[in-house]
Amino acid sequence: MVHPYMRQSHHAQEGMQSAEEISQRTIDLLERLHAIVIGPGLGRDTLMQDTAAKIIEAAKARNMPMVVDADGLFLVQNRPSIIKGYAKAILTPNRAEFARLCETMEVVPQGDETEVCAKLARAFGGVTIIQKGPKDHISNGKQTFICDLEGGLKRSGGQGDTLTGSLGTFLAWTRAYRERIWNHDNSLSDSELISLSAFGAAAVTRYCSRVAYAKKGRALQASDLSVEVGHAFKHLFETENPKL
Repeated sequence: MVHPYMRQSHHAQEGMQSAEEISQRTIDLLERLHAIVIGPGLGRDTLMQDTAAKIIEAAKARNMPMVVDADGLFLVQNRPSIIKGYAKAILTPNRAEFARLCETMEVVPQGDETEVCAKLARAFGGVTIIQKGPKDHISNGKQTFICDLEGGLKRSGGQGDTLTGSLGTFLAWTRAYRERIWNHDNSLSDSELISLSAFGAAAVTRYCSRVAYAKKGRALQASDLSVEVGHAFKHLFETENPKL
């Protein structure tokens, strides 16, 4: 469902509201949501960025898990305090975005990639970082994982949206876990749930990339990954001893 609430600066010049007024309509929806994704399609317009910042603050106040990607990372790059110390946030930078975040937080992006990812997560006060690349490095500063499932041989713009969407879904399920929608021993901590969501989404994305590339080859587009998500989930998480 599309709620056409966000506005760019030129709309404000035409008599639209302030960032606070615009954001409030989205904030009013948060009670109905389990997790949020900030960034894809956001743009870098000042009013859009200011509005997103207010939505992030409102989501934090409600203790909601969130994914920050794409132009949301531009917001974090320029206002790191908005996300620093919020352990229910996951940032998903590509190589260039990762380097810019390192510069912002004064982390030297050299040496062992696993340790650099952990250093950046610590610099952000324990948020989870998924550094996308040939291998996905996942760290909250205390625990670090590598997702190295085989992926496809082509990258196209928009593939990261499969990761972001999968992450949003897994994070929403963490609330279902906490509310015991199904029977379980409730033994997983919040940090474990965040880490499992991150690793699971990375695994789904890499599997989708591999399968889509096998079908489409160099003609692969980002949308080709989306149709593989259901099969990837079933194969990875509902199959005994899946072939990876």
